[in-house]
Amino acid sequence: MKRSWFSFLMIVGVLGLLTLFLGLQYKWLSEVSEAERDRMQKRVETDVARFSEDFNREMQAAYYNFQIDGEMWKKGDWNEFNERYEFWKRRTAYPELIRGIYFFENQPGVRPLKYEADKHAFEPSDTTPELENIRTRFTAEKNYAPFYDDAYAMVLPIYHGEKRIEHIILKRSDREVSPTVRIPDKFGWLVVLLDETTIKNRVMPDLATKYFPENDYKLSVFDRSEQAVFSTQDVTTTSDASSPLFNLSPDNLMFFAREAMPRSADEHTRGVVIDKRVESHTFSRTETINGRSGTYQLELKQPADKAKPRTMTAAVTESGNEPWTLRVQHNAGSIDAFVRNERNKSFLIGLGIYLLLVGGIVAILLSALRSRAFARRQIDFVSSVSHEFRTPLAVIYSAGENLADGVAKEDAQVSRYGELIKGEGKKLSGMVEQILEFAGASSGRRKYNLSRTDVSDIVDDALNACEPLTESHGFNVETELQSDLPTILADRSALSSAIQNLIANSVKYSNGSKWIRVSATNGSDSIKIAVEDKGLGISSDELRRIFEPFYRAKEVVDAQISGNGLGLSLVRKIAEAHGGKVSVDSRPGSGSKFTIEIPV
Repeated sequence: MKRSWFSFLMIVGVLGLLTLFLGLQYKWLSEVSEAERDRMQKRVETDVARFSEDFNREMQAAYYNFQIDGEMWKKGDWNEFNERYEFWKRRTAYPELIRGIYFFENQPGVRPLKYEADKHAFEPSDTTPELENIRTRFTAEKNYAPFYDDAYAMVLPIYHGEKRIEHIILKRSDREVSPTVRIPDKFGWLVVLLDETTIKNRVMPDLATKYFPENDYKLSVFDRSEQAVFSTQDVTTTSDASSPLFNLSPDNLMFFAREAMPRSADEHTRGVVIDKRVESHTFSRTETINGRSGTYQLELKQPADKAKPRTMTAAVTESGNEPWTLRVQHNAGSIDAFVRNERNKSFLIGLGIYLLLVGGIVAILLSALRSRAFARRQIDFVSSVSHEFRTPLAVIYSAGENLADGVAKEDAQVSRYGELIKGEGKKLSGMVEQILEFAGASSGRRKYNLSRTDVSDIVDDALNACEPLTESHGFNVETELQSDLPTILADRSALSSAIQNLIANSVKYSNGSKWIRVSATNGSDSIKIAVEDKGLGISSDELRRIFEPFYRAKEVVDAQISGNGLGLSLVRKIAEAHGGKVSVDSRPGSGSKFTIEIPV
């Protein structure tokens, strides 16, 4: 008893430890997943920002590189522009990015100038509907924008030159006050037409491969109307990271000092830092006007030639109003979904291992309990068989002793003793044969001689073999064999033995009833051989176990009814060997009906 309790406590302790480890695994996985989510989020935000920076830098190079004041256009000296164009072509990885450059002078009726790269000069060109549409839009101050995404055109204002301020680029603002720096008059506009195919088929795919080489993310670029401009895969409205594209504000903004900046009534100096010691710094100011946020930035560029004056550019952008937006989404739907799926997958693996271990422990426990119950049944079997053997052996011993001692001298007495010894010996032989038959069937070494046989012949063999038993106990055996039964493929002797076992059980558990019926019917695809009685019956709790080897119901054991628990198990094995099955319908006190089904 102590050992059983100790084993039980050990099993409970092991299961408790496994459950604790499962809980700790879930906690650790949650912490690791959260850290992984933060790492992936920061990584994708960094990659998206770098994608945007590289793209914007490529576009800015094509934008700011050609900012030249109006003096060049007045003189018609294209050397500086040619130098800048050649410099841009050497530095860019996409020389086919620009499909055309046009200059529009701020004078009505003047034909545009087109840059002919092979001639290294601007020449008059006929206007086209595309160019006229762009010109109409940027000459209207309220519609001006550095980039028109529907036309793939960048527009640079060209100003009259001044002594210190060479180039100023200004985006529209709703402020009705004078800018910080007085804007020179426009001399014209430079229009840089970009090649749509190069942007979509080269620039963006190259950047996608550079920053997202493992294809774990879906990339899409949307315009202001939420139409996809470029996409590796469809991105839903929810993205893990996003960044604006075609932001043409200068990358590094600086002020330069002026020894004498004139102060006039139309100058607005708020937010301007003027100091000739200021160098290489960025100055910006963000203000909200009429509900719209605008960022004002100025830059001082130091030319390679120190003799040339510094170039200052000014740009005004409206926050959140970029032409294009890059959105990146994980293939799993989001980084959160990917991390959650990976966490659940790892947890399910751990849970599977946990269930496997628990299942193994439970299986071992059940196997041990079954082995223990089976061992107990084997002990009961040995005990019952020994008891069954003891009675006939005692009778045989007593009868033989009487004969040897001459107690029985008359012929009638000797004959009676002989018949008694013969009967008890036959009973012993039958029990031994049943045990050997069960052993052969359980080991799989039993060979069945299957042949076409009439069912009626098999039933007759069983009834004839059981006739002495039924007659000695006064049983009335009814037979009901359906006519024209088809033959079956069966071992006549084995199947007859199974029917004999059922008849013997009906006699043994008759409970005073002297009625047995043996029937055989055709069930279309099988022959059903049934043995029915009105004996003790079997409770529903015992029905599922009566075909187990060595099993005997508690009521039977308490009633001290002889038996070894092998008969029904042997019947099932014989039926299964013929491809059939055995079933039972029974109620306590009402008798039982055992049916053997053999396929036709």
